[in-house]
Amino acid sequence: MSSPEQSSPSAVIGVLTISDRASAGEYADRGGPAILEYLNDVMATPFETVHRITPDDLSTIKEVLLEMAEIDQCCLIITTGGTGPSPRDVTPEATEAVCEKMMPGFGELMRQVSLKKVPTAILSRQVAGIRGKTLIVNLPGQPKAIRECLDAVFPAIPYCIELMEGPYLETNPEFITAFRPAKK
Repeated sequence: MSSPEQSSPSAVIGVLTISDRASAGEYADRGGPAILEYLNDVMATPFETVHRITPDDLSTIKEVLLEMAEIDQCCLIITTGGTGPSPRDVTPEATEAVCEKMMPGFGELMRQVSLKKVPTAILSRQVAGIRGKTLIVNLPGQPKAIRECLDAVFPAIPYCIELMEGPYLETNPEFITAFRPAKK
């Protein structure tokens, strides 16, 4: 496990936009840039990003998630889009297919926070899970909802990654404070 005293290499964080229309160039990706903006605000640890856009296709999403986790070695992959009830929304299924452990608390908290803003949040199916040393978190596609969901779950993400023997991530306390248990 990394510790704050050790100098750790820059973290690699994946951002995956899942949208038929954005991947076809029919409209601009707004979700991916919203996640990148959020990360630039909250992260104090130097990091690099791998940003991809893929259509709403189960096998393609699984392939890209595996590539980002195993080849790009992302400690965190944040997806946006494909979490609703429409037939093409298959992001949760792809995430569950590549993960070894599911982390249901992430989706539960994001839906709880979103329900305070909009009653249709109950239709959201975002999930989170772990593959090796990679945490994968699904977010909705709307930039406002992305920020609200990340504000809710991001305080737990650095400690989760630390427990997975990933890099030690620090947050910018002006935006968010990462939770870590008190040392005994």
